[in-house]
Amino acid sequence: MKKGFTLIELLVVVSLIGVLSTLVIANLNSARERARDAQRKSDLRNIQTALRLYYNDSGGYPAGTSAMIACGSGASPATCTYGSVWDRSGVTYMNILPKDPLSPAQDYVYTYYDSDNYALRACLENKSDDKCVAVGTGVCASLCKYEVKP
Repeated sequence: MKKGFTLIELLVVVSLIGVLSTLVIANLNSARERARDAQRKSDLRNIQTALRLYYNDSGGYPAGTSAMIACGSGASPATCTYGSVWDRSGVTYMNILPKDPLSPAQDYVYTYYDSDNYALRACLENKSDDKCVAVGTGVCASLCKYEVKP
């Protein structure tokens, strides 16, 4: 009598391994999304702190419709670029102005309302996040944003 596994036993084991690996991969992708969302929230809080420092120095928040116009030196400020230094007239507000983890596919959006008000927005990937604010189509692919204001 020969010892070994039958074809049915092998098929059952391979099927179980396939199901388990599918579950693990799905959970890993979800964990990556949550980690990127946590990074986005942290980045926006850090930018918010730097904006407050800028406000204290300048008497108002920087202008801008999608990015801040508060970099460089001289009379007219330049648009700040995410992923580079944020400095204005010799004062460094952030060594690196953070960019979205999925940049250039999506970026943070800064909106200036007046010298005392702005909004800084990031699109979240995890729709079940407790800080998720539902938005319409065309704003975020996930229809979920995180926003900070002064």
